[in-house]
Amino acid sequence: MYIICILYFSTSKYHTTKPINMGWNISFSSTLPLLLLLLATTLNHHHLTAALPLSTNSRWIVDDGEGGERVKLSCVNWVSHLDAVVAEGLSKQPVDVISKKILAMGFNCVRLTYPLFLFTNESLASVTVRQSLKKLGLIESVAGFQANNPSFIDLPLIKAFQEVVASLDRNNVMMVLDNQISKPGWCCSDFDGNGFFGDRYFDPDVWLKGLTKVATMFNSTKNVVGMSLRNELRGPKQNISLWYRYMQKGAEVVHAANPNVLVIFSGLSYDKDLSFIQTQDVSLTFSNKLVFEAHWYGFSNSEEWETGNPNQVCGRIVDNITGKSGFLLEKGYPLFISEWGVDQRGTNEDDNRYLNCFIAWAADNDLDWAIWTLAGSYYFREGVVGMEEFYGVLNWDWCEPRNSSFLNKISSIQSPFQGPGLSNTRPHKIIFHPATGLCVRRQSVFKPLTLGPCAEPEHWDYTSKQTLTIKGTYYCLQTDGVGKTAKRGIICTDSSSKWEAISASKLHLSSKTNNGTVVCLDIDSENNIVTNNCRCLTNDNGCDPASQWFKIINSTIGAATESYSRLDAILQSLGANLLA
Repeated sequence: MYIICILYFSTSKYHTTKPINMGWNISFSSTLPLLLLLLATTLNHHHLTAALPLSTNSRWIVDDGEGGERVKLSCVNWVSHLDAVVAEGLSKQPVDVISKKILAMGFNCVRLTYPLFLFTNESLASVTVRQSLKKLGLIESVAGFQANNPSFIDLPLIKAFQEVVASLDRNNVMMVLDNQISKPGWCCSDFDGNGFFGDRYFDPDVWLKGLTKVATMFNSTKNVVGMSLRNELRGPKQNISLWYRYMQKGAEVVHAANPNVLVIFSGLSYDKDLSFIQTQDVSLTFSNKLVFEAHWYGFSNSEEWETGNPNQVCGRIVDNITGKSGFLLEKGYPLFISEWGVDQRGTNEDDNRYLNCFIAWAADNDLDWAIWTLAGSYYFREGVVGMEEFYGVLNWDWCEPRNSSFLNKISSIQSPFQGPGLSNTRPHKIIFHPATGLCVRRQSVFKPLTLGPCAEPEHWDYTSKQTLTIKGTYYCLQTDGVGKTAKRGIICTDSSSKWEAISASKLHLSSKTNNGTVVCLDIDSENNIVTNNCRCLTNDNGCDPASQWFKIINSTIGAATESYSRLDAILQSLGANLLA
């Protein structure tokens, strides 16, 4: 039978409580059920206007329109490489419902995974969905397919994959096709035979033939915008020389078969190391199609997040990632964080700390990304039938978001802050609060600064004298003391008007009161901007700095709040204390 799903989105999305445990406790004053079809046609407009295919312009991914406008990939991973060899969730929901649900949650793209053998082993490719599920004893999944996707159940596995691609394409969801593994199953380990060229299941010649077949099969599917050559290269055989030899060959065969797609290179050590590109560039016969990808999960540094001070851990890990992959942005290559994610129940403190650090870094660099994962559950994973996936953005029955507060939190990084063709305002700064995903803005001249949607932030200049001034005005951000609301003044030369990013994370914005007290920007229980004693700067691993983490980031888009008038300036100079 069908499960009828309606997504609920808040009509007052930015009415929030104080962000306890990384800002996940978001209260909704009212909700409005919206049909997925309506949402799919109204959300994510930045892709609907994109002219495909995509290419690269320095560190940006751009469309094919006049001048090449930036297109930000805000993707979700849809798993299709496990033992059943069919996209997960199709026993729970109709394929078009899932495709529309992806858009409704604010994503514009899917990183669709596949096992290489689906395209290189004809015996596997010709197995039907029904046969594949029955072989694993998945009788309930068979019944679910018959109810939700009856046209799939007797398709060969290769045709079922094509039907998923077709659904995403007709629903205008961009796709990156990702060769996750060779032999179907869960990924990954050093010794699973899938890790590096020459491993048991990883014959380079077979791999090149498979890439050619995938690129050829979808060369007329406009929304297949990229191909990731291989996921998480790893294991004892990995070496840089073979990486260059085969990755360059893989890129060439993909481009020859489908010159429209972006060609995406993963690194070594589970896609955490591309540092060797600093000394030797990739050599290809084509240009403006190369993207690099990297992965970053909290569990990769779980002991550090558990035992260390969050500021110090965040700063140290970001520095390491910059050296391993982040430097590519400065070299003029797009960097696609093709896997990241957290336990969406919000109860894993290590993941919560990592999440705020990741969001700050992703916003600061305005990165393209793909979250792990769409799946709320799997048909069969690592011997377990119906395993629930707590990293999944959907719940177990694929009906509703697992954590709508999480989706609100990441919504600010689903759209671009800057890039070619997106300069609808002059370059400016915005003050971003990663724990909530909101930005500093004002309500009116007599009300305190507060947090609000990053689509309508305050526009700032950050001067060489470390003052934060509201763009186009004489107003600057000032501290008025511990526990007091941050104010706007026009006398911007004393210490209370200077702001410096401190702590190892560079996420505390610190100033000094006129009596010399050091304070940091913070928020109160109503999300108003205040200043308090700086917390959690060093050592204490039990301290939570989330409310005091802010990042000044570059932007060229977004409607500013209304300009101040000259009368406002006169009022400010005559009665500064009214604005405190």
